[in-house]
Amino acid sequence: MKPMEWLLGSAGGAGKQAVSGAGDGVDGGTRAAAGVAALGLAAAGALHAVWSVSPWPLATRAEFAAVVVGVEEGRLPSAPATLAVAGLLGAGAWLVATAARPAHPLAPSRLVRTGLWTVSGVLTVRGLGGLVVSGLGLGEAPAAFQRWDLALYSPLCVTLGGLAGYLAVRTRPGRTRTRRI
Repeated sequence: MKPMEWLLGSAGGAGKQAVSGAGDGVDGGTRAAAGVAALGLAAAGALHAVWSVSPWPLATRAEFAAVVVGVEEGRLPSAPATLAVAGLLGAGAWLVATAARPAHPLAPSRLVRTGLWTVSGVLTVRGLGGLVVSGLGLGEAPAAFQRWDLALYSPLCVTLGGLAGYLAVRTRPGRTRTRRI
C-alpha cells in the first residue's frame, strides 16, 4: 500500500472520482491537499517534540531562541508547553487526514468540522500576523527571526491554514459536487 493511500484511504481505484455526495469519496485535489496538510502538520509537530529537548538544528539554546522563537533564551517556552504545541499539531494532522476519509465514522462529525476550522483559523491568523509584524518590524524580535518568519514560518502557517480551510469546505457533509464536462 502506498503511503498516501494508508494516510487518506483508497481513492477507489486509479482515475475514479466521486461525483455526488461527500459520503462517496473526495476528489484527487482534495486528497492531495489533505496529504500535504497532514504531512506538514505532522512534521511541524515532530519538530516541536524535538525542540522540547534540543535546539536542533542550531548549536545552542540561545541561538535557537533568537532564530526560531524570536525571544531571549530565558523567555523560551517550557518543555511541557512545547510538547503541548506538538500534540496540537499532531491532532491537527489527524483531523485533516480524518476529514479526507469519508468512510471514517468521525469524518462528518462536529468534532472534525470544528477542529478543521480551528486549525485553519489559528494557523492563518498566526501566519498573517507574523507577516505583518515581521514585515513592518513592529515587534522586538531579532532580525534573524524576522527574516525566517517572513521567508518560512509565516508563509507555512498561511499555507497550512489555507489547506485546512479548503478541506473544511470541500469535505463538509452533504456537499454535492457536479462534474464539469
